[in-house]
Amino acid sequence: MTGSGVNGMIGMEGGRVEESIGELRRTFRSGETRSAAWRKAQLKALLQLLRDNENKIFEALKQDLGKHPVESYRDELGVVEKSVKYSLSHVDEWMAPKKSSLPLIFFPGKGQVLPEPLGLVLIFSSWNFPISLALDPVIGAISAGNSVVLKPSEQAPACSSFLANTIPLYLDSKAIKVIEGGAAISQQLLQQKWDKIFFTGSPSVARIVMSAAVKHLTPVTIELGGKCPTIFDNLSSPSDTEVAVKRVVGGKWGPCNGQACIGVDYVLVEEKFASHLIEMLKKTIKKFYGENPKELKDISKIVNKHHFQRLHNLLKEPLVAASIVHGGLIDEEKLFIEPTILLDPPLDAEIMTEEIFGPLLPIITLKNIEESIEFINSRPKPLALYAFTNDEAFKRRILSETSSGSVTFNDIIIQFVCDTLPFGGVGQSGFGRYHGKYSFDTFSHEKAVLRRSFFLELEPRFPPWNDFKLKFIRLVYSFDYLGLILLLLGLKR
Repeated sequence: MTGSGVNGMIGMEGGRVEESIGELRRTFRSGETRSAAWRKAQLKALLQLLRDNENKIFEALKQDLGKHPVESYRDELGVVEKSVKYSLSHVDEWMAPKKSSLPLIFFPGKGQVLPEPLGLVLIFSSWNFPISLALDPVIGAISAGNSVVLKPSEQAPACSSFLANTIPLYLDSKAIKVIEGGAAISQQLLQQKWDKIFFTGSPSVARIVMSAAVKHLTPVTIELGGKCPTIFDNLSSPSDTEVAVKRVVGGKWGPCNGQACIGVDYVLVEEKFASHLIEMLKKTIKKFYGENPKELKDISKIVNKHHFQRLHNLLKEPLVAASIVHGGLIDEEKLFIEPTILLDPPLDAEIMTEEIFGPLLPIITLKNIEESIEFINSRPKPLALYAFTNDEAFKRRILSETSSGSVTFNDIIIQFVCDTLPFGGVGQSGFGRYHGKYSFDTFSHEKAVLRRSFFLELEPRFPPWNDFKLKFIRLVYSFDYLGLILLLLGLKR
């Protein structure tokens, strides 16, 4: 995923940062954030914030990214509302101690696993989904009973300003703060001691975050991205193919015009089917976004000139430019790049070695679709892998022979909005996970609790040592209770 809150202008002086963090830590130490009542009150307040400010959120997303209100609700506001409601309905259950069964040798005794908040957490959010990628982790941190600093990305300034100005009006400002700014502020924040850092952004900035976290041995969750492949098998049913193409187009250009960490980065397809697939993609793009490439509707803009130029540069390589089979129109003034399809660009070109994070879609042809497994395995592990196929044996091979943050069959991106599935990467696509209960777990420590009585002391656990005690301990560790009874009775098997 490209971008994060570590580039830009200074927003707060260092002294004010330390002052704010001190207040948050004092609030956490007071125990106020641990109660179910506080957690629910904050979640309800966040839900009210979303309901009261829907139009302001739509306007901020329009300013920063050119998002249509329907796209903004689907990918941002609605995602957060759903997440808040899910957490509200489950937070009591998540907080409750979980009984743990104990081996007989611990009798009389009781075991529990007790979730406890980590403490003061720092959340860096990204610019491409500047509302949902900011607030979704905050929901998990609040549900787990932490105090929170949210650092929005300055590359989405309208959304950053909205969060900074609005959150204090609804949430407990002694426990939850938004700190705006760029590189200098981010560096100041990283110099502080945190109990958890949650970062969404690019690998280059993630390395900076992790280097800073090492100083205090701070646990980190890293949400990145990578080149998410889509395997497009030759589907026997025309209707299945039509649905699959719609989902590829919607999953590539629908979420922020390709600026999505789990969006389709490239498609793998058999040579014999490639031309048919490309024609269907062209037809569907026109159906979704309009016929005139200069006046496409319902599609986001590129976030800024830097990222626009980065994408433009990908297309400037002569062999890459020669591979364009659809689109390619650019408008620097409007920060717009038309949905663009490329057929077999050079595999060593930057467009095929780096995450695209934009509206460019390479189609890579193979002799046999099962070669896709080797192709994917020759590259870093992606955040998501998509496969359109009805071949159950092929599905099993994909699951067993590839590694990715998630695998979705016959759809695109939909896994992101499922609260009962974990969301996160593996390898260079990140580590750690969140969403639903997994968010609560990410911001919690599961404390083991063992309760014992003074009754039934087992002397063989203490010195002086002898052969009898060694045999006793061996039997205990082997869970050989019959052997223990016989040993204590002085009997042999």
